[in-house]
Amino acid sequence: MADNLNPSALECLRRETADNPTASVIWLHGLGADATDFEPLVPMLDLSARVRFIFPNAPVRPVTINGGMEMRAWYDIDPGAPLAGGNDIRNSVNAIRSIVEEEMAAGIPSERIALAGFSQGGVVALELGLSFSQPLAGIMALSTYLHDHEQVTERLALANVDTPIFMAHGISDPVIPITRAITSREALIQLNYRVQWHEYAMGHQVCPQEITHISQWLSSIYPN
Repeated sequence: MADNLNPSALECLRRETADNPTASVIWLHGLGADATDFEPLVPMLDLSARVRFIFPNAPVRPVTINGGMEMRAWYDIDPGAPLAGGNDIRNSVNAIRSIVEEEMAAGIPSERIALAGFSQGGVVALELGLSFSQPLAGIMALSTYLHDHEQVTERLALANVDTPIFMAHGISDPVIPITRAITSREALIQLNYRVQWHEYAMGHQVCPQEITHISQWLSSIYPN
């Protein structure tokens, strides 16, 4: 069952920009998508650093907001109980933490590992990145929000207070209103996190200008 998520059970798609990578990006897809969703972006990012991209597949679970339909999801979404997915989020965080630890065991220092996520995946990326016990290269949060931002201080670790955070959102996003992302941004800034904010004339998606900014940001945290 998804509630007892086994980290080793996550399937992952891996792509490397060059042999013998010296950095890793773990990139989480959104609700109903899968590991292939952002894989085509890798060559478009045109990075000079040798980076391994890891795209995990979320488990298949019933999703309340979609009438209980089963699909890949990092957590359940119940519009009547916005914080009800907390246990699922914690389980997903633990699963992705295991992937980070595997990369570290393979020789990639934590300071060369970035977390990225779109929508649901961004929620998990933020949750793990802010609570991880060792410094990370960066956190990329696309079209997403900070879960339970009013209680976030209870879940923070000091290791990543200086870690750069890239946040991007569409001003016409009908799925996650930009106001929710702005509230999350302000909560992070008030806690002295380094947030680079971008907004675009788009909905719940990724646009070409955003891909350019992602490339620039990744190049800044992974100088060759």
